[in-house]
Amino acid sequence: MEHRFEREKGPGTLLLLHSTGGDENQLIPVGRMLDPDANLLSPRGQVEEAGARRFFRRLGEGVFDLDDLREKTLELAGFLEATEFEYDLDPARLFAVGYSNGANIGFSLLLARPNLLAGAVLLRPMLPYAAQSTAGLNGKQVLVLSGQADPSIPPGQVDELEKALRQRGATVEVSWQPAGHALGAADYAAAREWLQARP
Repeated sequence: MEHRFEREKGPGTLLLLHSTGGDENQLIPVGRMLDPDANLLSPRGQVEEAGARRFFRRLGEGVFDLDDLREKTLELAGFLEATEFEYDLDPARLFAVGYSNGANIGFSLLLARPNLLAGAVLLRPMLPYAAQSTAGLNGKQVLVLSGQADPSIPPGQVDELEKALRQRGATVEVSWQPAGHALGAADYAAAREWLQARP
């Protein structure tokens, strides 16, 4: 899988998962802002939609191809497993940071292969599917940053996503930002503070 990796002096790693239309470079500046000492691992989504890169297909606006999501989640898990070995990364110090489409597959990855991550920062996520995985998330930590005026996310989706994570034992913090779907300084500040508080 095409990706960008930047090694730094800290023990932690951020898995950067871009939004629709982004690529492996999109969130590198964000990762640097969130943790200047963290290694950055940023893969490129393998799906193209009208020339825009995504991590999995959708059938329409807000309607996901769930079979493709499951397939691409397993592919991303295989990539992460291989790169953790190749770059000698500690999964106990690895947090996914996903935005929009990247947040959705980050949620799916956490449910499917929780052993590969310490947790996740989910920026503007939707609930991609009614989570049926029984994989335990005890010890996993998740920050959800949602926009109060986000037109892309149906009402109640964030509550359902939080519930799905908590039911599996994850520790979840939800922060509502006075914003829409776009990210701003308050999002970055909240994510940075949350990550700095992780052991």
